[in-house]
Parts: sequence; C-alpha cells; structure tokens
Amino acid sequence: MTENTTHTRTALVTGANKGIGYEIAAGLSRLGFRVGVGARDAGRREEALAKLRADGHDVFGVALDVTSDESVAAAAAQLEEDGGLDVLVNNAGITGGMPQEPSMVSAEQVLGVVDVNVVGVIRVTNAMLPLLRRAPSPRIVNVSSTVGSLTLQTAQADAVGPISAAYSPTKTYLNAVTVQYAKELAGSGILVNAGCPGYVATDLNGHQGFRTPEQGASVFLDLATLPDDGPSGTFRDETGVQPW
Repeated sequence: MTENTTHTRTALVTGANKGIGYEIAAGLSRLGFRVGVGARDAGRREEALAKLRADGHDVFGVALDVTSDESVAAAAAQLEEDGGLDVLVNNAGITGGMPQEPSMVSAEQVLGVVDVNVVGVIRVTNAMLPLLRRAPSPRIVNVSSTVGSLTLQTAQADAVGPISAAYSPTKTYLNAVTVQYAKELAGSGILVNAGCPGYVATDLNGHQGFRTPEQGASVFLDLATLPDDGPSGTFRDETGVQPW
C-alpha cells in the first residue's frame, strides 16, 4: 500500500459485532486503521465497541442492515460526513438454517440467504464505491468460503462441507460477483478480492470449527492491505490462491 502519512485510513467491516468480523475489525485497528463496526443490532454493536475500545482499538459504530437500502444509504452518508472510506470488508452473512438438502430447502429460505450474502454485498459495495474511488489505496474484500468453489465441490474435496442448497451456492454467487467487480474496476486502483477463513469456530457452525476467529481473520487483513500493484479478482485462503 502506498504510504500517506497525512491520510488516516478508514475501514468498514459489515457484521463486525462478533466472530470473524470482530477479529477483522480488531486486526485492521492494529494495522493503523480507524474501523467502522457495522452491525444491525444496536445492543450487540455497542457491546462489541466497548470490548474493542477496552483493548485500545480506534473504532466507531455504524448502524447497518445490509438488506435495507435505507440503512446502507445512511451508513454511506455517515462515512462521507466522517471523511471517507479506504477499505470495505463485506463480512455479514447467514447460513439460512436447516435442512439444506436441495430436495427439502424452501424458496423463501434460499432467497433469504441470497439477500444477505449476495445482494447485501452488492448493495453495500455500490453505496460505498463513490467513497472508495476517492481513497488513495482502496480495497474491497469479500468474505467467501471454499464451500462455494465449484472446482472443489465437483472434486468432492473434504473442504466443501455438507450438502447445502442455500448457503454454499451463495458463496459461489459471491465469488462470481467478486470477479465481475474486479473486471469493471480494473485500472481504477480499487482492488477487489475474496477470501476464505477456513473452518472457524463461530455461531454459523455451532462453534464446531477448529480455527479461531483471529486465525480466520488473517487472510482478510492481508487482502485489505495489498500493495497498489497487488492482484485483483482472486480467491484465496491461508494457503494461497484457491480455484473458483
């Protein structure tokens, strides 16, 4: 990243009140960012802010429901008034509950997950793009998963997880959207990449994962701080670039 000693870098992390999002926010603060903790639940947002500030992190709250045009517009206006945005981390996501076998999943269930995991990313990204275009080294980071990799899914690799007709396909869709943003924004200075945190113990999996949220956050910190000549349109985890 190009050094600019007069510019205080600001990041926004959606769904940052707990788990991986919380640790991404903490990690970005350690790297010198002022971090917006995006969350739709006011109580959980304030609780997260209190914990982060107690650990010395430079954070502020952003009321943000990624499924609401009005909420997202208000968040963008807040950041605009506050000086802009350098890094957007689209972390907010849901699993959609069970069952998720394709023969049993409901259309309502699928649409609900798509609205958060895909449309929510598009909604937030588009609202924040005018701010990012003015930043010296802007980055967009999407929190995806190897369960969305069609290559790994068709290879029946261990990493693909259980049968899922709602959650996993939204990560495939998110990966595809990441590529399209990278293509559109090529040459603009905005680098757009997706990452997988690995199997992290979070609420989404009943804390069954074997990696910690802090470990899961590391790949996204790397993507948020890529140098200006870094890659765009890639999908990676802690071991390196992964197949779409």
